[in-house]
Amino acid sequence: MEKIKVAVAGVGFIGPAHIEALRRTPNIEVVAISHPVEDEVKQKAADLGIPKGYADFNEMLEKEDVKAVHICTPNFLHYEMAKAALEKGLHVICEKPLATKTEEAEELVELAKKTGLVNAVHFNLRYYPLVRQMKIMREKGELGEIYSVIGSYLQDWLFYNTDYNWRLEPDQSGESRAIADIGSHLIDALEYITGLKITSVMADFSTVHKVRKKPLKPVETYAGKILKPEDYADVPINTEDYATVLLRFDNGNKGVVTVSQVSAGRKNRMSLEISGSESNFAWCSESPNELWIGKRDGNNEVKLRDPANFHPEASKLISFPGGHNEGFPDTSKQMFREVYQAIAEGKQPENPLFPTFEDGLRELLLCDKIIESNKKQAWVTV
Repeated sequence: MEKIKVAVAGVGFIGPAHIEALRRTPNIEVVAISHPVEDEVKQKAADLGIPKGYADFNEMLEKEDVKAVHICTPNFLHYEMAKAALEKGLHVICEKPLATKTEEAEELVELAKKTGLVNAVHFNLRYYPLVRQMKIMREKGELGEIYSVIGSYLQDWLFYNTDYNWRLEPDQSGESRAIADIGSHLIDALEYITGLKITSVMADFSTVHKVRKKPLKPVETYAGKILKPEDYADVPINTEDYATVLLRFDNGNKGVVTVSQVSAGRKNRMSLEISGSESNFAWCSESPNELWIGKRDGNNEVKLRDPANFHPEASKLISFPGGHNEGFPDTSKQMFREVYQAIAEGKQPENPLFPTFEDGLRELLLCDKIIESNKKQAWVTV
């Protein structure tokens, strides 16, 4: 089978994660990257084992004969890059958020529909096998009527006031940070598993470090590099380090989510608890191969990731037998397997299993309403 040639824009933290996952996906070849620093791009390409490196994204699209592009750049570039790729007839896999403005995301959704090209947003946390197993179990009635939803996503990578990244700058990341960055994953997963839609929100944000010390030299995400006092400049911060959001769902019941990027010791912990009339599901990304199932009458269970004991619809996301653990890198691999099956067929499926630009738009709309609610300190209808 002829290999599908792919380009990747952005080689910070998540770009190389995409490349590694693509290399584990059959018949995919990453032939080029783009990185906006001319003096660095060739070395970045060499370090990643990629044949070509371009400082200019559009030049890469012009010169490289690729079928798909992965957009892994800072948020403010997503819209223009996705639009350029679609207009050139390329399939697009975009990091979340799809754009920094809802109107831009709406335009991308319409353009993608018009072209018929495959479009996906990298909500990869849907692809933990037990996340899909929960969804299938709910669809088969094993959860029952959903009574309540509790979720959190906690990190500590911005714990100190000397922690700094482009995500702290609204002109690059957008008006929201913690909610838009990690909260979007959590809320997407909750709607995906439950099948419910959030109908209104009540949000409260907190900026713990109102002034941060910005390094005067580059520091990559999660790099953990230590600089001297004279290497920093004070920068005022107006995006949230922490947020809590009360939720109302379309079945009339309620939920709550909390996100934080200043929780010491929590490196990347998404957890959720969904209570239903038949059982209770509890799952955490730090122990992604275990699902706790609670019962009022009878024994509670711990379900382990094992294709032999999964519903067939969920076992497709498992590559190894029970006892052979899979984790975060595997979520992207499993998502790309489904996306590239569609790309091999040349068009967006009618009902794709993978998250699409429409899902990206949905999360932007929810984020806008959450921001509005925090500003008003009131309930806001979605």
